[in-house]
Amino acid sequence: MIADELETASTPVSTDPASRIERIETYVLRPPLRRPLSDSIYDRTHWVVPVVEITTADGLVGTGYSGLWTGDDLVLRAIHEYLAPRLQGADAAMIGAIWQDAYWSPLHWVGRAGVAHMAQSMVDIALWDLAAQRAGMPLWQLLGGRHAELETYNTDGGWLNFTVEELIDDMQGMVEAGWSKVKMKVGGPSLRADLARVTAVREALPAHVELMVDVNQRWDRVTALRALRPLADLGIGWLEEPLHPDDVQGHARLARDGALPIALGESVYSAESFATFLDADAVDVVQVDVTRVAGITEWLRVAHAAQEASRWVVPHAGDMMQVHQHLVAGVGSAREAMIEYLPWGLELFAERIDVHRGTLRLPTTPGASTRIDPEARARFEDRAATGRRYEGVALP
Repeated sequence: MIADELETASTPVSTDPASRIERIETYVLRPPLRRPLSDSIYDRTHWVVPVVEITTADGLVGTGYSGLWTGDDLVLRAIHEYLAPRLQGADAAMIGAIWQDAYWSPLHWVGRAGVAHMAQSMVDIALWDLAAQRAGMPLWQLLGGRHAELETYNTDGGWLNFTVEELIDDMQGMVEAGWSKVKMKVGGPSLRADLARVTAVREALPAHVELMVDVNQRWDRVTALRALRPLADLGIGWLEEPLHPDDVQGHARLARDGALPIALGESVYSAESFATFLDADAVDVVQVDVTRVAGITEWLRVAHAAQEASRWVVPHAGDMMQVHQHLVAGVGSAREAMIEYLPWGLELFAERIDVHRGTLRLPTTPGASTRIDPEARARFEDRAATGRRYEGVALP
């Protein structure tokens, strides 16, 4: 099968000996969360981070990764069995050509989202990391460099498994640490209980602090419509993922009501799907995640389309903010240049994000801030997972 893939690959062979792809390696990191967390869908104790490292002939290593709860074996298998054979010998600088070739590989026919896109995203992030390293600048400057600092909103304290007292303590702690925007989860069995929790938190926070609410897809249209006015009366900043992520018309109905801005995007996996939401006026805050769409190349398409439609681009942080800081700083709008603060697994990275009192300061090191710290790899690597190396020979 690998020989067949190599014969049909159309990725350009490198004409620059220095940027020729010579090795592709993957592995899985599994850091524990600092406490168990629950939203309306999952209960979680660990974060799973599959990693791909792409080495070129000049010795540069580009790192791409994703953030998952499960399925890391599927994502890495997609890289090894479908993408790695097409990459061997290619010119790492030809990011657009590689993206097109990967998108139209046989993976296209079994999934234009989910596992296929997450695998392609990891490869694409690694290639952009290489491009920024080769340019000698951080990725955000390579992309245009619109912002030197970014505002963050904190989403790591409003979990459904917390009591109301724990919720309030956590949210107040965030405010004391400098955040003026925070988010909490709803979507429990009772709308009445959801609204009571939101009311208690809102009343406990200072008036200047903005509170956002995230349903994680668990309401139907009737429940969401019933919740809009009470939440608007509480001054909620936005309502996030109230419905199933494929229900374009349902989100459009909520957006037409106008009571609250509608935020979504972490579960939307392609530029074409985002275009459907934008065309239907079904989204106000576009939370496109670079680890869910097919990498930086597709993220840029979505971000530009959203900005042209006068929507906010505030990405979901499946990447733990390491890549998104560059994207928002490089191409973000002049106003509302903001990303989600989600500090899971930050100990994995050699150059961690720099956030002080809610403000993120951009890195100066060349690259995309994706390089894994060797000591963290030794500590958190799951050696039983599907990490392999591809160097132009058949994989076991």
